[in-house]
Amino acid sequence: MTGKSGDHIDKMMEVMEAAFDPQWGEAWNRRQLTDSLLMPHNRYRLIDANGDEPAEAAPAAGFSLIKTISGEEELLLIAIRPELRGSGLGRELLQKFIDDARKRGAAKIFLEMRANNPADKLYRSMGFEPIGRREQYYKAANGTRIDAITMALSL
Repeated sequence: MTGKSGDHIDKMMEVMEAAFDPQWGEAWNRRQLTDSLLMPHNRYRLIDANGDEPAEAAPAAGFSLIKTISGEEELLLIAIRPELRGSGLGRELLQKFIDDARKRGAAKIFLEMRANNPADKLYRSMGFEPIGRREQYYKAANGTRIDAITMALSL
């Protein structure tokens, strides 16, 4: 499912709350997500455990949230329920984002992540390369500061 409305906010929040470890402070709250979906250049994709659009009553397995502007796209969020990690859904969701970005004519895709994010291996395997670093950008719940890594993929 791709969209620009908040029709699936409950499902997205359920996935986000399960997927993002509170120690890193990366999960968005409902207001942040809702406000983001109101922005005209943002869209999302919601998937079930088979990688398809979830049925109305079915839970979501994952989602991505992207921003499109001026021939570039940015992956704002991507999340897969923890019990489904390693199933290929994250790779599939990321590939759909890349394919959609190409169809929209994007020249480049960006993302940002904390330096110790295990998704780094996935991003690199899909062709993303580090292009920048923001030192001590993220703050963990225990007060530890962690660098942010900016990555890009040319299409």
